[in-house]
Amino acid sequence: MANILVVDDEMGIRELLSEILGDEGHVVTTAENAQEARDLLKSSAPDLILLDIWMPDTDGVTLLKEWQRDNALTMPVIMMSGHATIDTAVEATRIGALNFLEKPIALQKLLKTVQQGLSHNKELVHPVSYLRPSSISASAALTQPQQPAASFSPPQPMYASHGIATQFTTANTNTASISFDLPLREARDAFERAYFEYHLARENGSMTRVAERTGLERTHLYRKLKQLGVEPGKAARRAAI
Repeated sequence: MANILVVDDEMGIRELLSEILGDEGHVVTTAENAQEARDLLKSSAPDLILLDIWMPDTDGVTLLKEWQRDNALTMPVIMMSGHATIDTAVEATRIGALNFLEKPIALQKLLKTVQQGLSHNKELVHPVSYLRPSSISASAALTQPQQPAASFSPPQPMYASHGIATQFTTANTNTASISFDLPLREARDAFERAYFEYHLARENGSMTRVAERTGLERTHLYRKLKQLGVEPGKAARRAAI
């Protein structure tokens, strides 16, 4: 888990990144302009910053230069923009940014870049301002997802002798009963809800590992959970009780 600061003047972008990174277990703080970002950097000391280039008061590159000048870049900074040129991206990297994300940001690219930044942060001895573009490829290796604990017991199906029902036991021993008397669509939704809640509990809410376990692409997984009304954070918290 890491503390991540997202700086973007678009509320939709801030909310989306907060939701995605929050589901990964990170603590996300957001700022809608440069002044808020300055204040939060002083008060919260984030592990990673996602910084938009085009903002109405002070643009991200100018803010990055300011932080670099003040020796405030003790964490990786990843720039974001939907309109920046290659020259802008290179300039941002030259003055201290670790990487650059182009909007609309692909989900897998976001997660890999954030993981790269956090992995790099653990190895930092000097401030990020010492980075050069060549360091991007050198730190591109991602950490491997953790394997579930060996002591974990998979759910066991149980069949009631009266009024046949199937129960699936999740990691925190909560059960979801699915009646065979339900219409097919409702029974299928109930099964899928129990199925995803089980895997979310098993993987402590990690959407990356749940996607790998279930064989779904991350974007499809998010849509599916939203359709079923399953909240990843709540499922993980229930597992910890």
